[in-house]
Amino acid sequence: MEQEEQKLNSLPDNAYRELKPGEVYKPIMPANSKPREVTTYSVVFGIIMAIVFSAAAAYLGLKVGQVFEAAIPIAIIAVGCGNLMKKNNMLGQNVIIQSIGASSGVIVAGAIFTLPALYILGLDAKFYQIFLSSLLGGLLGILMLIPFRKYFVKDMHGKYPFPEATATTEVLVSGEKKGNQAKLLAVSGLVGGLYDFFISTFGWWTETISTRIMGWGEMLAEKTKLVFKVNTGAAVLGLGYIVGLKYAAIICAGSFTVWFVLIPFLSYFADGQTVAVGEGVSMLIRDMSPEQLFTNYARHIGIGGIAMAGIVGIIRSSGIIKQALGLAVKELGGKKGSEEVAERTQHDLSMKFILIGLLATLITTFIFFQFGVLGNLFQTIVAILIVFIISFLFTTVAANAIAIVGTNPVSGMTLMTLILASLVLVSAGLSGTNGMMAAMVIGGVVCTALSMAGGFITDLKIGYWIGTTPAKQERWKFLGTVVSAATVAGVMMILNQTYGFVGENALVAPQANAMAAVIKPLMEGGATPWMLYFAGAALALILTMIGVPALAFALGMFIPLDLNTPLLIGGLVSWYVSTRSKDEKVNKMRRERGTLIASGFIAGGALMGVISAVLKYAGADWYATWSGAEWLAIVMYVVIIGYFIWDSLRAKEE
Repeated sequence: MEQEEQKLNSLPDNAYRELKPGEVYKPIMPANSKPREVTTYSVVFGIIMAIVFSAAAAYLGLKVGQVFEAAIPIAIIAVGCGNLMKKNNMLGQNVIIQSIGASSGVIVAGAIFTLPALYILGLDAKFYQIFLSSLLGGLLGILMLIPFRKYFVKDMHGKYPFPEATATTEVLVSGEKKGNQAKLLAVSGLVGGLYDFFISTFGWWTETISTRIMGWGEMLAEKTKLVFKVNTGAAVLGLGYIVGLKYAAIICAGSFTVWFVLIPFLSYFADGQTVAVGEGVSMLIRDMSPEQLFTNYARHIGIGGIAMAGIVGIIRSSGIIKQALGLAVKELGGKKGSEEVAERTQHDLSMKFILIGLLATLITTFIFFQFGVLGNLFQTIVAILIVFIISFLFTTVAANAIAIVGTNPVSGMTLMTLILASLVLVSAGLSGTNGMMAAMVIGGVVCTALSMAGGFITDLKIGYWIGTTPAKQERWKFLGTVVSAATVAGVMMILNQTYGFVGENALVAPQANAMAAVIKPLMEGGATPWMLYFAGAALALILTMIGVPALAFALGMFIPLDLNTPLLIGGLVSWYVSTRSKDEKVNKMRRERGTLIASGFIAGGALMGVISAVLKYAGADWYATWSGAEWLAIVMYVVIIGYFIWDSLRAKEE
């Protein structure tokens, strides 16, 4: 007989702290219960969420270089829809919905950080190459993480904060009794979506405003190479709110260092020098715009910083890697306790299944590399070894990063993978366009594997706190991966044909541009800006020494200024609405309401961006600019910020 889930409004008091000797954590749905988890409703709903958020995350990630985490919005929607349909005992089903749907964000991150570089490098990426690269990487990430589940979610209980998993779990547990959350998310999604839709489709006001709008600003840009820019989109504003003031300030600090220190400094002291970095560029520095100086010089310093930040992260995690590898050897040896097998809440997929699945995935990857990318047996063997070794070693690093800070340094680790893969492939006789294609596809597989490992440990921790069956989460995660990989491949091809990744109005795809910038000289024997990479790496080490998160700072140096400044504005909105009251409970309510509004802005703006891209792809041409569009953009941006603050502060009235 089906047992009803334990009726608790919150998690047990030992959910977030270390257990005392002899103390046992008992989840909301006890191990001896039989909750409803995998149903037709939960699977179909999860698939829909995977499709919708894969499309939204792909657009936003390629637009601004930041992939928002889909877990929290999906959890809110699942809870809200369950309430609207008056469904009971939905906790277990909502975890499955969230787990399947959350495949979207991690697959998108793995794909868009690498695969657009194929287009940037002038290579023709086919649907099956994007799809298989994302799919196979996702499957590897799932299979390689499962042996480490018990270590991260049970053995280290209370020692890791799991920030994203904590927020999602709280939504799932307490949100079931808050039906207005889904309504608020829908309203804010409509507001943010329509706002961004008018920008991208009709051009009523400009997407970016800068100091060039005024005469003195134009003079500053020309004479001193100083310019200030802000992207006016609602989605990026919401992203800044969720990132928070601390990390937004660090990201912007990196950006301000480049745009307000390095670029003016470079222009002032190298006025008559010819550009030595940047393919096919022969302009004098004095004739270059701030944007050209950024592209040809400053961003390479950011690339070096990103790579070094990834190395530092791996070194810091060496102890955990050792422990996790020891656990993996034990698990692969089949040493499981009878108690673990008996408990529903600790039942994983069998090691036999994992080994067979891993072998099948590696064989499929081998066939894909041989017949779809390389066509050389020796080089294919080298490629598959690179994928397996790096994915296995760095899986624990990705999971550890998510568990501690909620941020996966996958871009830094992927940069190192690409450099290593390129050097190895060149020594194996592969270079030129074939080498670039192979390196990027290898990087795509590895990047997706690491992204999936980091994201999936969040799902498993949510399940541990609530009391779902790990084997069911693991089994149905495969379906979410297939759906998300297919969606991402389709969306990426549409966006490439609509906007492109090269040119004045192209999608920014910052991480993919970084990958392309690293790969091209390595494979073609051109001039590689090693000194700029070294400068960035040295800066990352200095930042680490003084306790500043080097990865966030370095990303700020690489991502364009206009996409970083809205993050700071969103972070300031978050700080403002959560500090106005003397009552901490009111501040918490406002902060949480603002998080829902920001999630709506992100989801609505990104989804409308995809719709706009599809309309343009279909031939609709409604975009028209006018002379006052930039001034109107300032007014509308102030209006959307004011609305954001006003609606967040309304939490005191509820």
